[in-house]
Amino acid sequence: MILILLGPPGAGKGTQARRLTEERRLPQLSSGDMLRAEIAGGGELGRQAAAVVKAGRLMPDEIMTGIISKRIDARDCAGGFILDGFPRTTAQAEALDALLASKGMALDAVLLLEVDEEALVERISGRFTCRNCGEGYHDSFKPLAVAGRCDKCGASDFERRPDDSAETVRERFRVYRGQTEPVLPYYETKGLLRRVDGMAEIGEVAHKIDVALGGEAGGRPSGG
Repeated sequence: MILILLGPPGAGKGTQARRLTEERRLPQLSSGDMLRAEIAGGGELGRQAAAVVKAGRLMPDEIMTGIISKRIDARDCAGGFILDGFPRTTAQAEALDALLASKGMALDAVLLLEVDEEALVERISGRFTCRNCGEGYHDSFKPLAVAGRCDKCGASDFERRPDDSAETVRERFRVYRGQTEPVLPYYETKGLLRRVDGMAEIGEVAHKIDVALGGEAGGRPSGG
């Protein structure tokens, strides 16, 4: 099974990709990880990619598709794989289709984890942790029992991740809308897009994904 996993930052793509990898034995192919591995390998594609990165330019589609082509020829991709971070444009989607067709492959589904932007901003920006023991809290969903004091260790020093600020989260959404959303109509027209409510509990999202993929999990019907 060949899948693409899409969704805005914080939608839970990583969590669901790990589950799919474990249950269906599908390697997760992150465009960023593949690019870094190819550069580190020092081959021709890696040298080309490194030159682009050094020049501060956008990675040409032909280099990225070349890297993907090389990766999916590996033995662990024989039974399928999950693409994460590619494609981001209609041109890349078309290039991916052509690449897969040249290898006698085809996409099975494109999973889109849909979320409510404002609810997700609240979910992410409300998080904070105790610097002393690492216990996690949330302004709305898991507030401190006593203001200014960690429930677990009693410490009073807390921190929030800089990239969890509401402004940063909204900017990541803006980038997602500009870069990734334009590719959705392409897959919708092909009947490959599967929309899944990413605001549900993790287990419920996983169940909805299995249903969207035909009720199968781990290569077997979910009921058997």
